[in-house]
Amino acid sequence: MGVPIVLVHGLRVSGSMWRPQVELLEGQGCTVVAPDLPGHGSRRGEEFSLGRAVDTVLEAIDGVGGRALLVGLSLGGFVSIAAAGAAPGRVAGLVAASCTAKPAQSLAQVYRIPAVLMDRLPDKGATLNERFHRLTLRDGAAEAVLDGGLAVEAATAVIDAVSEMDPLSALASYKGPVWLINGARDHFRIHEKQFFDACADGRLVNVPRAGHMVSLDQPVNFSRIVADAADVVAVRERAAEGGGGSPRAVEADGAG
Repeated sequence: MGVPIVLVHGLRVSGSMWRPQVELLEGQGCTVVAPDLPGHGSRRGEEFSLGRAVDTVLEAIDGVGGRALLVGLSLGGFVSIAAAGAAPGRVAGLVAASCTAKPAQSLAQVYRIPAVLMDRLPDKGATLNERFHRLTLRDGAAEAVLDGGLAVEAATAVIDAVSEMDPLSALASYKGPVWLINGARDHFRIHEKQFFDACADGRLVNVPRAGHMVSLDQPVNFSRIVADAADVVAVRERAAEGGGGSPRAVEADGAG
């Protein structure tokens, strides 16, 4: 058995957005879970806070054995970084996608004003969000997102909470392997070098022809990256358990 995988969703959406990855990874024999964060999906109406979101992720990790590869996109990426910094012993590896922008700057500029404006609409912007996903996602990706509902009412609280976090410090405190994944067309790439430099053991991957929702724009490619990360982490875990040399050496031997 390999290392379990915990998938953490983005803003307004839910664990259902990971349907393509769950199907592809489970088809390869991986154990995969995709919990809903507070205020989203099956937990709409609950108050969101970064602490509650981190607790949700750690509970999911405990549910699959206490140690896992953690994969997050956008909001989920920030939450996953915070979880890895808070509980590094439970995070065997970290894949942080579409989140290499300092939230205090990027969230305020890109999301806060639209969120306030949509909050004034009768449906809180639900119709606009649904139309956007149907126009920009293809091959069943829109249905994967929309099936879990759109928690448009959670946006302002999420933005306020995440804007206060320091992801670079959290990354620096986590010494395990990190994969920073961005769509080549993603506006959230603006600080990717600073995020990469903060990692003790980092890799930076840009996926061609993909935007912010890289896992849905390029579901097969993204799933392959996650599967490869899971393989690397599994080799390192076995090396650590056996005490047989450095994980880096074993990983290189296995890749050859």
